Amino acid sequence: MFVYCPLNTQANNHDKDRFDINSEFEIGGYLFAHMTRDDYGRLYYSLSKDGLHWQMLNNGKRVHDGYQGHPDIIAGHDGAFYMTGNKTNSRSPITLWRSEDLLEWELFTEHLPDLEKVPDFDATEAYFGAPKIYYDSSDSIYMITWHTPSYEGESNFYTFWGGMRTLYCTSKNLIEFSLPMRLLPYDMATIDVIIRREESRYFAFIKDEQYPGFDWPTGKAIRVAVAEHPLGPYAAPSNKISASFREAPTIIPSPQKDRYFLYYEKYPGLAYEMSVAQSMSGPWIDFYSMDFSIPDGVRHGCMIPLTADEFETISQKYGPFEDNAE
Repeated sequence: MFVYCPLNTQANNHDKDRFDINSEFEIGGYLFAHMTRDDYGRLYYSLSKDGLHWQMLNNGKRVHDGYQGHPDIIAGHDGAFYMTGNKTNSRSPITLWRSEDLLEWELFTEHLPDLEKVPDFDATEAYFGAPKIYYDSSDSIYMITWHTPSYEGESNFYTFWGGMRTLYCTSKNLIEFSLPMRLLPYDMATIDVIIRREESRYFAFIKDEQYPGFDWPTGKAIRVAVAEHPLGPYAAPSNKISASFREAPTIIPSPQKDRYFLYYEKYPGLAYEMSVAQSMSGPWIDFYSMDFSIPDGVRHGCMIPLTADEFETISQKYGPFEDNAE
């Protein structure tokens, strides 16, 4: 069992949590780090001032040729940014990238969790799907989550994905890691899990990976589960927030901090959709598609609130950003 051991730093604190509408973090814009339909698993940037209207940067070209994976970025304990990925694909080790400014990324470390050590879980293969990262500043601890199959191989599509379970490991320094554990107590398929905090509660936004049917109406949809601690235990997940066949949730507070924007992809790469709520616990309502815009061909990644200086730095490097919001 991993024991919490706070870091000797005050670079981050609860009041500066970028994703909580109740925090004192001053939002100067937003970054969307993502892949594209035509260049899957590679790193692209889009910016937005209002969290609704997005512009792809760098003339639609990659912002880093070395990165591969499903990008997920957090601000860490030391003021730097950390991003997860896979070196080649989901069957390769989890990679961690580090940047001081969101412009230049360097490979920080690689981690291959020992799946044989997960209690009461039999992985059918070494598979580390879409790793995500979360930093809990209240306890100065990192979490990395991913999904691994517990049913037969990918040749049987339905059982392979129906066997996905979300695992996690923790770290104080992103160099030494705990043994992997199951995150969610349910006997149901889950992927694409992200953890966020609102005040003192933790919210796991998940994709219910069970195939939808009359006996499982929440299948292939986005749901949310709540806990008092980032490692759980998490309560039973909510009813579905999205329609079925949606994945890769990412959430940001609005500039006015009066609501959350929860984006998710209608796959395979067809469009983005969004739900809004005044609290992470909901109720979540659909947002009109004509009131937001995402560049064509964008596929999943993560959105992160920026300071005004961070926004301007990225815009100068990869822009210029043209604010076309109406």
